Amino acid sequence: MNNKIIGFYKKRWIYFTISLCIMLAGIVAVFVKGVQLDIQFKGGALIKYSYEGTLDAEAVADTATNLLGRPVTTQVTTDLLTGDKRLVINIAGNYGVEASEQEKFEADLKAAYPEAKLEFAEASMVEPFFGQKFLRNGIIAILLSALLVMGYVWIRFKKMGGLSAGIMALVALFHDVLVVFFTCVIFGIPIGESFVAVALSIIGYSINDTIVIYDRIRENTNTTRRVPIDTLTDLSISQSMMRSINTNIAVLISVSLVYILAYAHNIQSIQSFALPMAVGSISGCYSTICIAGPLWVSWKKRTEKVRTVNS
Repeated sequence: MNNKIIGFYKKRWIYFTISLCIMLAGIVAVFVKGVQLDIQFKGGALIKYSYEGTLDAEAVADTATNLLGRPVTTQVTTDLLTGDKRLVINIAGNYGVEASEQEKFEADLKAAYPEAKLEFAEASMVEPFFGQKFLRNGIIAILLSALLVMGYVWIRFKKMGGLSAGIMALVALFHDVLVVFFTCVIFGIPIGESFVAVALSIIGYSINDTIVIYDRIRENTNTTRRVPIDTLTDLSISQSMMRSINTNIAVLISVSLVYILAYAHNIQSIQSFALPMAVGSISGCYSTICIAGPLWVSWKKRTEKVRTVNS
């Protein structure tokens, strides 16, 4: 047996406390900062203009908010191939923008920034009904994928208590999705299609690492006899840990490079994906090593204790 065994189960309460503190901090952030929904999920309008020179996105947002009397966020982007500059205006609300209101807004905006030579490019409106439908479908997709993952783990690891393994894997997945959600809240990233994409990606990434550890536990169960389940699990995690860490480092480096490039060119749509993805990958590695395994051992020990008492 490998002598270099890290006592993950013995230190489980430290890991559980860290996760609990992260969850509490996220809940506090939700009440303090609130949850921002993108227009895909709540309805509103998206208007794009081409421009010349430079524009301060925050100043334009303040100007647009005053002109429309509605919450407005803006971003400026540059096409890397053509060099064309775009001003993207997100107008929140439960209704779109009437044609007459849009014409007046455009005229006032051009008057406020004449040197930018703003030219209308395109506009899209999202009705509240469709926004709520998109939000509902996104939540269903996340929940369905998590349940399917639990079912797969349940069937595949039936010999080592498939249901308990599946439920603990599900707990770890929801831990990671919540970390991604709280990251969006803390950094003021609107919850939209990027969040759904990140959540589904993290679910796939995290469960892959968890399955590797479960596989190692099953292999060690067949080759190592008369070893307590907590020691066996610690051994399996210790043997698989570097694989998970190295995979996470590779993912983190690639996602960080994407975020840096997006930040340098002020491409907020990519930033809103890359930043939560980077944090989620770290959380996925942490939950796989420090949460799923120790939770599963706790479940098994509790079950064995109940059986002993009843017998």
